[in-house]
Amino acid sequence: MSTEPEFKSNYDIAIIGAGPAGLAAAAVTAGCGLSTILLDENQSAGGQVYRAIETTPVRDAKILDRDYTDGHDLVLDLKDTQAHHIRGAVVWSLARDGEIGVSVNGQSRMLRARRTIIATGAMERPFPVRGWTLPGVMTAGGAQTLLKTSGVVPEGRIVMAGCGPLLWLCAYQLLAAGCNVQAILDTTDPAAQRASLRFAANFATSPYVAKGVKLMAAVRRKTRVITGVTALAAHGNGQLETVTYTAKLGTVDRMTADHLLLHHGVIPNVNLAMSAGISHTWDDVQLCWTPQVDSFGTTSIPGIAIAGDGAGIAGALAAQYRGRLAGIAAVRALDPNAVGLPDELTVRRDLAHAMRGRTFLDHLYRPARAFRIPTGDTIVCRCEEITADQIKATVALGVDGPNQMKSFLRCGMGPCQGRLCGTTVTEMIADARGVSPAQTGYYRLRPPVKPITLAELAGLPQTDDATKAVVRI
Repeated sequence: MSTEPEFKSNYDIAIIGAGPAGLAAAAVTAGCGLSTILLDENQSAGGQVYRAIETTPVRDAKILDRDYTDGHDLVLDLKDTQAHHIRGAVVWSLARDGEIGVSVNGQSRMLRARRTIIATGAMERPFPVRGWTLPGVMTAGGAQTLLKTSGVVPEGRIVMAGCGPLLWLCAYQLLAAGCNVQAILDTTDPAAQRASLRFAANFATSPYVAKGVKLMAAVRRKTRVITGVTALAAHGNGQLETVTYTAKLGTVDRMTADHLLLHHGVIPNVNLAMSAGISHTWDDVQLCWTPQVDSFGTTSIPGIAIAGDGAGIAGALAAQYRGRLAGIAAVRALDPNAVGLPDELTVRRDLAHAMRGRTFLDHLYRPARAFRIPTGDTIVCRCEEITADQIKATVALGVDGPNQMKSFLRCGMGPCQGRLCGTTVTEMIADARGVSPAQTGYYRLRPPVKPITLAELAGLPQTDDATKAVVRI
């Protein structure tokens, strides 16, 4: 595997994202002899789940759990190939014809691939509550990233709030690292719990049951878990000081805290795929936008596939197998006589096993409406500091979708380009108008989908192709 920053202008396969799906796909395509470039923003392979797997300073296996070390095998599989892994590569454009805009070390250039696999994975769902912009408030996934990459953990009193498997895993890891997790405020919706029961039998035979029960029991032994939380807010003067919450009896309780870690599940990271024009639909179970793909991850645009959680949340193991399937399809399209492909039936059998029980989890941890539709002066768009009241007032003027909202409030036009507000804005507009999120739509996304400087654009090679690329932007 090559990791030099210099790379060619043309490849057979370009894979965007070096998480479990991207690593697995690259191992397949490069292993079959196709020229493969793997582009990833991070300096170490692994994506979110196996972040910093090659470089983490955390050596105690009890902290990050045995599953984390599975990432080593994926990296080793890739290293046995001739795949060209570019670290610190920010992909800011993907065209329908396979042209990719990428920035490395502050310099941008264009490259082309005959087939592209998007493996940009998932992001944490926006969780807008009053005070979530205060210093001391962050996502549980953000705290987990600091732990994996730097061995850094929050000091002082920690409160965790939300629902979903990652919340419990992060709590387990922080407790194992010696952190003072005062309480977990569990916002799991009772209605969602009831709805999930019809899928419980399938979940009982899944690979998640024993692991999940053991992990949750370990957390409960070490910290207080408050269930039935229906409201939440963070308070402080320039810094988080207290957290208030409403639980089962309807009374408001308060606890002091130095850190509040929020989490309400994960959703596909759709910005790059949407900017390329790939068709997406609203998933009313996972409450997010998901791309329309077939069983190999093939999208509505010829030559572009999506693998892993970017195609719908299913977890790290499923992402690996979906990555392999996308790799198999890409190899077959370019070299029907290729040898060395994984056995498709075996991969599909492994994928089915990894997916068992996902429907139960999707229904169980479906976030409650109160935490998806903020009210009052709660900030929704952090970049532009737009509140829930402002959004509702603008809808009352006749705004019927997120793109029209931009003209009134600049909502979604900041550096994150809607990642932290897009899903919330869609649901808020839909709720206010009494229509479905599918009818409301999402932000119209165009390249560059990641912030780059004008100097980078101006510095693109002055070829006809590069000039066309800039004009298209």
